[in-house]
Amino acid sequence: MTRTVGQVRADVEEASRWLAGRVVRTPVLRSPVIDELAGARVLLKAENLQHGGSYKMRGALRAVGRLAAARHTGVIAQSTGNHAVAVALAARQHGLAATVVLPVDAAPTKVDRARAAGARVVFAGTGVEERVAVATGLSDESGHPVIDAYDHPDVIAGQGTASLELIDDAERAGTPLDALVVPVGGGGGVAGACLAAAGSGIEVYGVEPVGCDSLARSLAAGVRVPVVPAPTIADGLRPSCVGELPFAIVRNTLRGVVRVDDDEIAAAFRLILTELKVLAEPSGAAGLAGALRLPPDRGRQRTVGVVLTGGNVEAALVARLMAPRSADVTGEGVAA
Repeated sequence: MTRTVGQVRADVEEASRWLAGRVVRTPVLRSPVIDELAGARVLLKAENLQHGGSYKMRGALRAVGRLAAARHTGVIAQSTGNHAVAVALAARQHGLAATVVLPVDAAPTKVDRARAAGARVVFAGTGVEERVAVATGLSDESGHPVIDAYDHPDVIAGQGTASLELIDDAERAGTPLDALVVPVGGGGGVAGACLAAAGSGIEVYGVEPVGCDSLARSLAAGVRVPVVPAPTIADGLRPSCVGELPFAIVRNTLRGVVRVDDDEIAAAFRLILTELKVLAEPSGAAGLAGALRLPPDRGRQRTVGVVLTGGNVEAALVARLMAPRSADVTGEGVAA
């Protein structure tokens, strides 16, 4: 916790070098329709096309790789789904046993993916505290370390490599980012984005579903504030409290948090599918929903980067979200 942001940013750069060739350098997508709606040039990093279907593969592979090098024989993880899938896949690559703890209401697609990767799946309640307790007990019994979904330096560094690539690709294209938007669950991804953007002048924003806004409340209070997560279609953005290490990183570097409701997330989901022709899960689409809420720069066209964090979504939910309905992209504003 005492390391400087500059020192930890070096971890993101080191992780990027290590992950080169081990993960997909996912494409950056753009749509004139989305640009017009946002009043900005919007570049979307398609991490829904990553191994395992989400950017969680980056942090999991980095963390598991280091544990494998240290001669551990197994790992344990808890999450609502994507981190568990990523840890299971990373463990299989390195020949380690994996046990993942999921909520009883986890999306069947994510459960099936974890099992297909060879993980032992254990179910525990619906809240993060229950999953953490079970994962800790399993670790005590087996001696296998727990790879936290967001409160882990290797996970943060790995997740940050997606933002680092987006920043680099935007520079190479001659459209350097003015802002970077990342959905927030426990905060590992947005913490990694803050590290990747350190010293660049890029404004980093987090996006949280209404009622699942631990980070926004924590920033306002100056200390971590837990919440009772409200129901949301963004199942990956429901932790009860932002992580300790992510909060330490973002509290003085994050420009703000945008709160979005399910209608806004659903509208962004449809935009991504119809305009970009790719499938993002609602948790990933939340990033675009937040970007559409940023005020435009009246003097020039800004460039806003968005990390589409994942694409593991149930077919039934896709059908429901694509059903005709009225939607807009207005609502609450930015919490500085």
